[in-house]
Amino acid sequence: MARTASAPSPASDLSASDVLGRVTLVTGKEEFLGERTVAAAKAAVKAFDPEAEVSEAGAADLTLATLGELSAPSLFSSIRCVVVRNLENLPDESVAGLVDYAGMPSEEVALVLVHGGGQKGSGTLAKLRKLPKVTEHKSVELKAREFGSFVKAEMRRHGASIDEEGADFLILAVGQDLRALSAATSQLANDNDAKRLGLEHVKQYFGGRAEVKNYVIADAIIAGDRVKALEEIRWALDTGSSPVYVLSAVAGQLRTVANHVAGIRDSGTPPWKQKSIAGLARGWSREGIGEALRSVARADADLKGAASDPAYTLERLVLTIAALRQR
Repeated sequence: MARTASAPSPASDLSASDVLGRVTLVTGKEEFLGERTVAAAKAAVKAFDPEAEVSEAGAADLTLATLGELSAPSLFSSIRCVVVRNLENLPDESVAGLVDYAGMPSEEVALVLVHGGGQKGSGTLAKLRKLPKVTEHKSVELKAREFGSFVKAEMRRHGASIDEEGADFLILAVGQDLRALSAATSQLANDNDAKRLGLEHVKQYFGGRAEVKNYVIADAIIAGDRVKALEEIRWALDTGSSPVYVLSAVAGQLRTVANHVAGIRDSGTPPWKQKSIAGLARGWSREGIGEALRSVARADADLKGAASDPAYTLERLVLTIAALRQR
């Protein structure tokens, strides 16, 4: 039976013994994680033999003959790394030959098979997974609650660590693109002497992002802080932020507060953010939060065509929600 590995940041420490004489099966839709596993397999082979050759091929063109050519010894080294991409496109007539090879792979070859996820080619995957010489690395798309673990794992790769609040703020600032998050954690870790990073370190680099400012505005509106909300809105619009995106942040944060007021808790929300939401929810009743959501819906209709002045629409929303909260 094949071995299976699955983690937010997998295969960063593969060794030659993990890949040579074996088949590394990379599956899943998260391209960034899958490519990292492929790169780790190549690096493990090169570390074992710097003269080793690395070759790649598309599965659509793979036959037993071409696989033999790819894995044949070169003039400089008998060690090879062969990467076959888009395994889902493997021709039916080539499946049996590949499975036979995977059952007894050459000790001097690291064969890496990459499948992009989905149902196509699932029969081939099922056959490969039964083989003891196959190790599967699943690069599945992360769930919302797993991005924090990914950021922490990335920090550890650079010899640093980050607390929960800092990790969540980084995700808010950068978004949920793993490649961008990886680059951001690298920048934070390499530009700071501190090995333990927190919210203030992240704010220093990413606090000015528009996405973050939108949530600062949303929190100020929901908390009834009219002065801060109006100042932030004017700043955001003057610097080119989209009023629709600002309102989207308000709507999303208000729905989260509404769930809290109704007694609905999201198990995926980190503890520090739960405290923040609990603070925003103080002073809100179910009736008031319901009316606030309706006022946001009216503002959304205005911004999308019914009104000509986005700044006025947002400023009126600030005053309306502040009045509802006080009431």
